[in-house]
Amino acid sequence: MIEIVVYKTAWKQEFNDLGMLLKNELDSNVKGIHHIGSTSVPGLAAKDVIDIQISVGNFSPQIIKKLAGLGFQRLEHITHDHRPAGMVKLADTELYKWFFQKTNRAVNLHVRKTGTFNQRYPLLCRDYLRHNLSAAKAYELVKTNLAARFANDMDAYYDIKDPVFDVLMAGAEIWAAGIKWQPNDSDI
Repeated sequence: MIEIVVYKTAWKQEFNDLGMLLKNELDSNVKGIHHIGSTSVPGLAAKDVIDIQISVGNFSPQIIKKLAGLGFQRLEHITHDHRPAGMVKLADTELYKWFFQKTNRAVNLHVRKTGTFNQRYPLLCRDYLRHNLSAAKAYELVKTNLAARFANDMDAYYDIKDPVFDVLMAGAEIWAAGIKWQPNDSDI
């Protein structure tokens, strides 16, 4: 069931705790650990799921073993991110990822290769929403309305949310170019 809840200040500390655990357990192949998604934007209502991105130099099987030992389950059927409309020439490798979930606390963990389109995309999104309250609140309204209408239909929710998000990201790209935005190396 999709439920949007008001922002919880505890989300930041939950990410910090998980991020430190990951940093201490993973190897030097990890180039960054980031808090992404709506829970990473102060004041933004969201699903009560902590999204974490691990940026890696390459997809090492060691990561799978270590994450499994920490209670993360790999969902092997989720291997690529959404392809934004109009980006037909974007190589599949730019959207490839490993996706894990933790069940004792709702966590989505995305492992993406450093320097790829999909590694940059959630970081830009997060930073743009942190700096543009109007965009954040409009996005929040879209998610809240979609969750109210499609609480039990995840496919319908994302079929609408993803293209709306692509429109939002067009503005984020203009913002990024204007300030010469670059992603930070890591949040931990």
